[in-house]
Amino acid sequence: MAGSINKVVLVGNLGRDPEIRHTNAGQKIAHLSVATSDTWKDKNGERQERTEWHRVVIFNSTLADLAEKYLRKGSKVYVEGSLQTRKFTDASGQEKFTTEVVLSSYRGELVMLDNRNGSPFDNPQPVAEEGNADNV
Repeated sequence: MAGSINKVVLVGNLGRDPEIRHTNAGQKIAHLSVATSDTWKDKNGERQERTEWHRVVIFNSTLADLAEKYLRKGSKVYVEGSLQTRKFTDASGQEKFTTEVVLSSYRGELVMLDNRNGSPFDNPQPVAEEGNADNV
């Protein structure tokens, strides 16, 4: 194989409202907390559930605007991006690492899967793909 692929696809629910920040240059960035869950029955027939939480960061201004306007805690979303790990220094001066699903300014997809919170979409619609806002 000549290359490699770094692609993450999630379908889940937001655990909180999107958190919006801005860079020094004024670019809007959205941070999402997406929960995915697995359910199964154990050997006693009892229903079990495991929830995983995923950090999602949207660097695409169009997608960040739409996330801010239409997504709320509990919204069901389809997210497609790449996995990135970064190092940072916390408030106490310790170096830490975090892994995030990143929708960059030129790649990534966000689809609202439910018609909640005043969304203009009657059916699930991609709000942008590959950084192209023409899909709106």
